Amino acid sequence: MKLQDLSIGHNRAIVTGIDAELTPGVFACLTGRNGTGKSTLLRTLAGLLMPIAGTIELDNRPLRDFSPAELARRIGLVLTQVPDLPNTTLREMVVYGRLPYSTWLGRRTAADWAAADDAIRTLGIAHLAHRRIGELSDGERQKTMIARALAQGTDYLLLDEPSAFLDYESKLELMEMLRHLAHDCGKAILLSSHDLELVRHSADTIWHIADGRLSTTDNR
Repeated sequence: MKLQDLSIGHNRAIVTGIDAELTPGVFACLTGRNGTGKSTLLRTLAGLLMPIAGTIELDNRPLRDFSPAELARRIGLVLTQVPDLPNTTLREMVVYGRLPYSTWLGRRTAADWAAADDAIRTLGIAHLAHRRIGELSDGERQKTMIARALAQGTDYLLLDEPSAFLDYESKLELMEMLRHLAHDCGKAILLSSHDLELVRHSADTIWHIADGRLSTTDNR
């Protein structure tokens, strides 16, 4: 994914002149104060917001040329909000990540459930698989949404403050798991975080937003 002279925002640009690349096998972390544009950048890279100016290319093809279904098979996005489905079980929530591959009737195949179960095991929440979302803690719900994105099977994974509700040990485990997915499974991962200690310890590349500009630093 290549960003060239990108400006992002809603009605006006809040970050301008972004030049950066997110490549397979790299674990990148996005830092910056609240309100600087981290979430806006992630939403723009996922195709949910249009850029104010500049271009985003995915495999040398403009992101705007991808259909929503195509993007859903290439880019997974984990936001801080959890869908309001309190009676849905954790396993059912995770298998929703397979929607881009479902038939027009929305039927789940054995392969869909297998992908969901594999993602649930990866996040270490198999013991909660049949628990309802409304019964889970904030941290457990956040892990559920990450598992849903993993089940989606995308090459690119964007995460907005995924460790916000986790204790320190769980944060470390999550960062190590994401590093493994990048380094050993070839995924391109961009995660936003306020925890600079964790970022410096784990990230290959640090993206930092300040004063309306984005800088990148190789942390390897």
